Amino acid sequence: MLVRCAWASETDLLMQRYHDTEWGIPQHNDTMLFELLTLEGAQAGLSWRTILTRRDAYREAFHGFDIDRVARMRERELERLLTGSGIIRNRQKVFSVRNNAVCGQHMRDKHGSLDAYLWSFVDRNPIVNRWSEMRQVPPSTQVSDRMSKQLRKDGFSFVGSTICYSLMQASGMVNDHLVNCFRYSRP
Repeated sequence: MLVRCAWASETDLLMQRYHDTEWGIPQHNDTMLFELLTLEGAQAGLSWRTILTRRDAYREAFHGFDIDRVARMRERELERLLTGSGIIRNRQKVFSVRNNAVCGQHMRDKHGSLDAYLWSFVDRNPIVNRWSEMRQVPPSTQVSDRMSKQLRKDGFSFVGSTICYSLMQASGMVNDHLVNCFRYSRP
């Protein structure tokens, strides 16, 4: 039997699949990074499972997370998403997606890619932690504080330090799998 991080419950196949196949794996695709940034922002105040169950609806609502298409979304299209599209219908969160796409375009132009911009906060090398219990995993770090501050300065929204740390975990910028988890790989 595989040992997993405690949050990937043996009875919750959706969370288990996400843990086993995505979480903590270094991600360098701009579209996927934008998707994770969007979903982590949508998750603020909610459970990750709530967002995962709506992931396909988010992909449909936001054009497969194509940064350029999302940046061109009109007010009317965003308003329509607030009327039952299967996503979290929080006005600020929905409108932040377009805002973050525009900011993502600027960072792509400035740094060559969203990947280069986001991974610069960890010098392009994943931080590998060695936690043995979930209670040791922090909600944020000095690195996520720095990332949050810079993203806000660059115009992004829904990018608090905890959201940034969750993004770092999800995209593999930080490895927070517990040391006894089968997904943890020792450096």
